[in-house]
Amino acid sequence: METTERRLALVTGGSSGIGLELARLLLEAGHDILLVAEQGVRAALAELGGAGSVEAVEADLATFEGNERVVSTLQRHGRPIDVLALNAGIAVAGPFVETPLPDELNLLQLNIGSVVHLAKRLLPRMVARAEGRVLITSSIAATMPGTYYATYGASKSFLLSFAEAIRYELRNSGVTVTTLMPGPTDTDFFERAGMQDTPVGQKSTKDDPAKVARDALKALFAGDDKVVAGSAKNTVQASTAKLLPETTRAAMHAAQTKPRNLDD
Repeated sequence: METTERRLALVTGGSSGIGLELARLLLEAGHDILLVAEQGVRAALAELGGAGSVEAVEADLATFEGNERVVSTLQRHGRPIDVLALNAGIAVAGPFVETPLPDELNLLQLNIGSVVHLAKRLLPRMVARAEGRVLITSSIAATMPGTYYATYGASKSFLLSFAEAIRYELRNSGVTVTTLMPGPTDTDFFERAGMQDTPVGQKSTKDDPAKVARDALKALFAGDDKVVAGSAKNTVQASTAKLLPETTRAAMHAAQTKPRNLDD
């Protein structure tokens, strides 16, 4: 990736779904892209093409070494980041007492650890330039207990709180922080999480990841604090959740995420 007048965007979890659409739109908007994912980045490179430059970094962001590989790649190029899209994430589905501990710890390292790691390493340079935009992908799951994928919901609540906190800290720095809160989206998320046999996983109507990405970037470049992206029902759900007791919210979530075999 050679130095050009084009700005640079880093997108984690960029090989599919919302991340791939973010990369596509940023490329069309005139950014060069550093695409980060554990797998699938080569296929994403071939799909994106475009007039700008796209570079792939294969890295397991659930590890310290994987995050440092991203940092060292940026240091090697010596280019400032204009957009930092921290989008990588996974879910582990099922009753918490039955899910494997290594899977849950891996989720926490990826969903939370990677965001904190990359933000800690890359934000100071953006602040030093007094310029840049950060997008952190949370979820409307952050607004209620994540029944039957408890660590996922909790991780997204962490990201919402973390993003709002550093946004306030950076309010006079020239760097903005925006939280993306999508609802159920038509990606491979449910298959990878093992949630095909849940009401939400089997819903035929899920949001288009391209629309979610468009909503996200519109909010990002407007400097908004957060955006509930996708269909209007997501905004209604997020707003309604604030008014209900935690036990009611947990039950509502369970109605969508409980595996059907647990009803037997």
